[in-house]
Amino acid sequence: MTRRNARPPKPTAAELDLLRAIWRLGPSTVKDVHQARLAERPDITYATVLRLMQVMHGKGLLTRDESQRSHVYAAAHAQDALQTNLLSELIQKAFSGSGKALVMAALNEHVSDKEREEIRRFLKDNADDNGTEHRDD
Repeated sequence: MTRRNARPPKPTAAELDLLRAIWRLGPSTVKDVHQARLAERPDITYATVLRLMQVMHGKGLLTRDESQRSHVYAAAHAQDALQTNLLSELIQKAFSGSGKALVMAALNEHVSDKEREEIRRFLKDNADDNGTEHRDD
């Protein structure tokens, strides 16, 4: 029995890699996911993908349609919902609950000039949409 409003389970790094493939592909067979992952990880075996997807199904990260010969798996949680949950956890654990501290750390070391410009445009558009002033200090 699954609980309503339960937080999505926390995926491992390997599980996140498979989830990204499934979010990109949509509902997929193990073969589909294996093929997609081969492009980034040529050493990954079908058996590894199968086992990982079975574990992910057991954890509640994937749903499985068993009505056809090849089972079709789908993400049990929307990408934005799972990412928001992981981000909230990161903010609490690593930044003492401060979203500003997370953003400042990201802007200091992990954002390209192109991304920085996109962020400026986003902030300007968001400020304009909210009727607030925007200053470029």
